[in-house]
Amino acid sequence: MEQARSSGSPSLQPNEGSESPSNLFTVCMSVLDTLEFDNRFTAELPADPVETNVPHQAPGASFSRVFPTPTSAPQLVAVSDEVVDLLGLTAEQVESDAFRDVMTGNSVLSGMDPFAMRYGGHQFGNWAGQLGDGRAINLGELVTPDGSRQTLQLKGAGPTPYSRTADGLAVLRSSVREFLCSEAMFHLGVPTTRALSLGLTGDQVMRDVLYDGHPEYEPGAVVCRVAPSFVRFGSFELPASMGEIDQLRALTNFTIRENYPELWPDDDKPTPQTYVALYAEVVRRTAEMIVHWQRVGFVHGVMNTDNLSILGLTIDYGPYGWLEDYDPGWTPNTTDRHGKRYRYENQPGIGQWNLAQLGNALFPLIEDAEPLQEAIDGYVTHFRAGHQEMFAGKLGLAKWDNDRDEGLMVDLLDLLPVAETDMTLFFRGLADLRTEENESTEERFRPLLDAFYLPDEQLTDELQGRWDSWLDKYVARVRSDGSSDAARRAAMNAVNPLYVMRNYLAQLAIDQATDGDFSGVTELLDVMRNPYVAQSGRERFAEKRPDWARTRVGCSMLSCSS
Repeated sequence: MEQARSSGSPSLQPNEGSESPSNLFTVCMSVLDTLEFDNRFTAELPADPVETNVPHQAPGASFSRVFPTPTSAPQLVAVSDEVVDLLGLTAEQVESDAFRDVMTGNSVLSGMDPFAMRYGGHQFGNWAGQLGDGRAINLGELVTPDGSRQTLQLKGAGPTPYSRTADGLAVLRSSVREFLCSEAMFHLGVPTTRALSLGLTGDQVMRDVLYDGHPEYEPGAVVCRVAPSFVRFGSFELPASMGEIDQLRALTNFTIRENYPELWPDDDKPTPQTYVALYAEVVRRTAEMIVHWQRVGFVHGVMNTDNLSILGLTIDYGPYGWLEDYDPGWTPNTTDRHGKRYRYENQPGIGQWNLAQLGNALFPLIEDAEPLQEAIDGYVTHFRAGHQEMFAGKLGLAKWDNDRDEGLMVDLLDLLPVAETDMTLFFRGLADLRTEENESTEERFRPLLDAFYLPDEQLTDELQGRWDSWLDKYVARVRSDGSSDAARRAAMNAVNPLYVMRNYLAQLAIDQATDGDFSGVTELLDVMRNPYVAQSGRERFAEKRPDWARTRVGCSMLSCSS
């Protein structure tokens, strides 16, 4: 039997209280032996010299090597077929005990080099210093059939040197939410990290879900997350803040070579212009990602700089939520309920603020603020252009015309919150609106009625008049394009989903899973594979939030432990 590959660095040490890693973290003659790992991150970047898995500062390091914590009764309960295909895994491999054990932290393959990443971050606008992967362990970089690399990361696999006073574990409810939303976002067309598997540990984990002094034991779980890289803004902020310029340069060069090879110079000698080009591309990708968030009504909930990916991918699905009634001031995060820093309408501005912190971190490599300022100034340009194109699509317009469409959009966004209106169902209903000359006002409005939660109470005569006026303008604008209703409907339904990962749907799946029934998880995953197409027999997945979900924990409010 072979121990996990060390890549010539200090040997891995087991977590305190565990047996020897040679007894626990091996797979001998396994169907997984054909998997190839090329762990460039740990091979090329500086490692923490401290070998024991205890909380500590790790100056100058990019990562610390650490093993997952073995669990008592591992069980795999859900797998994403699409990610299986992405990684080039076979059915035999996925159905094996070896796969189950690796995906739940009970085995490490000989080609893996597990580690926790070191980084810092601004949390709720305040510098937090060293943070790092407190409950995530990267197993290694898997070489996929097309030659690309995907990092496999276990979330909830036990403590790391960056866990501080936490246990590094995860519970079932948060793991179901992460697993489902990662894949739902992918199928919605939103840039995102992925989720390969969801597993139970057989152990109980104590959590205080609302931080109100009422902790309870909950089922433990592990999610295997997948991404080309889990490097985030805070990965650059920490070495810059500590004057670790060599480490900052090494990480930046590594990121460009591995993830932005088109920016790497032919002579292998990066210049300040190379780093500016990286920053400008991250600015563009971040703007594009947040445009998609706004399109589908997604609220991240905790947009700290340590939770923004250097690749422009949605990362770290914690206290996220979906706008059900259109309330631009809503955030799902109970920690943020007073300041609402990370509310839906604030996400574009927070994206820019976070990028400014990244620019500050990269400054020591460039030593000229002007090109960095030019790059971040481009954020507004990228976001505005992307948002206008996105909104034209949501309204079924052939092309955005600023003179005519800016006012149309602003008036609509002012109207939507006046009466409680389901964002997703409103735009699907708008696609069904008919624009014929002889259509009466009442008939025209009928497709929208299902989007209102309390139409009899909230749709007053005055508000109805405002809606009729807006629809007159909208119909006139649509007619000016010359598109048929059928063509417009098809175009709108291609960008306005019918199914989103509504908070209460996830909670219903969690309730079933807590009782040992995972059919709700697998069915919800299947529904979200085709979010833009009506699915016969699954109408309940496209219904407005029920009354019971208005104030229930997990549906209307979530903490960072959710």
